[in-house]
Amino acid sequence: MKLKSKKGKVLFVLKVLFIVVLGSSFIGKTSTVQEEVDRAVERGYDGMILHVNQADTSVTYTAGWKDKNNQIPAEANSLFKIASISKLYIAAAVTKLVHSGRLALDTSLEEFIPEVAGRIQYVDEITLRMMLRHRSGIPEYIFRPGFAGSDPNVDYMETIALVFDEPADFTPNQKYKYSNTNFLIIGEILDRTLGYSHHEFIRKEILDPLGLKNTYCLASEANSTDIMSGYLVDNDSDFKLIEEHTRPGGSMVASAEDVAIFLRALIDGTLLEAEEQEIYSSIYDYEHTGWVNGYTSIARYHEDINSVIVQFVNTSQGELYWVRLKRDYKKMVKAVARMQG
Repeated sequence: MKLKSKKGKVLFVLKVLFIVVLGSSFIGKTSTVQEEVDRAVERGYDGMILHVNQADTSVTYTAGWKDKNNQIPAEANSLFKIASISKLYIAAAVTKLVHSGRLALDTSLEEFIPEVAGRIQYVDEITLRMMLRHRSGIPEYIFRPGFAGSDPNVDYMETIALVFDEPADFTPNQKYKYSNTNFLIIGEILDRTLGYSHHEFIRKEILDPLGLKNTYCLASEANSTDIMSGYLVDNDSDFKLIEEHTRPGGSMVASAEDVAIFLRALIDGTLLEAEEQEIYSSIYDYEHTGWVNGYTSIARYHEDINSVIVQFVNTSQGELYWVRLKRDYKKMVKAVARMQG
């Protein structure tokens, strides 16, 4: 028994020494932002763009492919399908119209779109505010059987009809549940209020004042060669060509730099006046993720390092893929913080 005990102690000491020696070999060795981007792509992404916007500087890092089928490397100024990050722009547009008195946050859906009465549950109780905050209980249209393969160019009401006569997910304002249908309906409300496309309003009131010339409300407005290709895991099909997205809250394409400029302006008062800022803060967040087939993205402000960091990855898969994506994003944020010293 004594012999075994001594052997166990010796092995324990050797393990500790090994860990100490191994650990000491990494002291002082920290990854740069570019190294983190490179390593992430090596672990299986097709391509990545990471843009870091700080108070007095901005830098874009790239790795992998813009178009892997044609062997075109990722480019800093490539346009990207930003998917639900588009909702930040719509929320800002609503804010401006509420501030000007053209919209009221507590107006009911029934008042905005009378023809949905009797087709969407609680239509007389659901308000614009609830839809913006994803507290309406209106079901998600993208999960309806009729959505798969549907024409992206149909009018918004035809898509809204996919949830007609469906039971509500919950009583209005009792819970939070993210639903793209909320912003689909908001797009229709905006168009009716304005008398023209809300895309035009976003261009005039948000994009042009900020000088965002690499942001488009629809992919069809941009030069297709400028748009980064998008892929599913283990699939070489290019979803830039396969799928078109035109519905509100998911249709926009932009460069990473433009998204970062917009997000900083949304936060620091450049875009919104003080009263508008108060309205926006009550209805929506100041960050977002985006996902459509072939494209995943994160746009977020990190107050502790005063940095807006936008990550574009032109590869997508299921929920577990998001866990990995967010983990890699955190590594890059830490690298940015280390860079600041």
